[in-house]
Amino acid sequence: MAVAQQTRHATSNVKVWGLFKSAFRNGSSSSSMNNHHYDGSLSLREASHPHGSSSVSSVAKSLLPTRRRLKLDPPTKLYFPYEPGKQVRSAINIKNISKSHVAFKFQTTAPKSCFMRPPGAILAPGESIIATLFKFVEHPEDNEKPVNQKSKVKFRIMSLKVNGPMDYVPELFDEQKDQAAVEQILRVVFLDPEHPSPALEKLNYQLADADASFEARKKPPQDSDPKTIGEGLVIDEWKERRERYLAGQQLT
Repeated sequence: MAVAQQTRHATSNVKVWGLFKSAFRNGSSSSSMNNHHYDGSLSLREASHPHGSSSVSSVAKSLLPTRRRLKLDPPTKLYFPYEPGKQVRSAINIKNISKSHVAFKFQTTAPKSCFMRPPGAILAPGESIIATLFKFVEHPEDNEKPVNQKSKVKFRIMSLKVNGPMDYVPELFDEQKDQAAVEQILRVVFLDPEHPSPALEKLNYQLADADASFEARKKPPQDSDPKTIGEGLVIDEWKERRERYLAGQQLT
């Protein structure tokens, strides 16, 4: 009798373990299917190659966090001086830390009261730019200063890998929506301009750099080989315009 009971007990344990392993396999399978369903492009690739090694690589990549293409300073917040009824500015340094050319653009939840300069650009590997953000500050309803408090307004920086240097156009992101990535969502924080702080000091320093960079970009590049005639007289822009105007008058 004891032998028979031990045999039945061992048999039941084997059945329970078998059921446990089956449930574990089923759970893993459903979890994997859920992950594939979350990434539509991944499902399409695996449908065409269900047993290929590339599908395993795609699954592994989908589980990894998105690699940053840009380094931001400040990394998560945008600081604005709190001056109700005025247009105030913030600044952020954007650096391409990838090995490819990267396009970026700003988005905001308040496009009527905010704008960016530049709204987007293309950075070469290692290149950086200081962008300026403008915001109109409304008067508070309760007459209290929300200093050092987060505003409801948010900015988002999108990035897109591009093939080599090119002119930036916003349509780049419309044409390659699947390749664009959200680099960071930035919250707005107000600072009291009447009370010095490290954040306010850094903001003023970045704004000065942004203004200098903007003025430098406005200047036309120097022509290393200017056009000359006769005894080396330089044709200036005004003279060229006048000649084009006279030529147009003769044609009419």
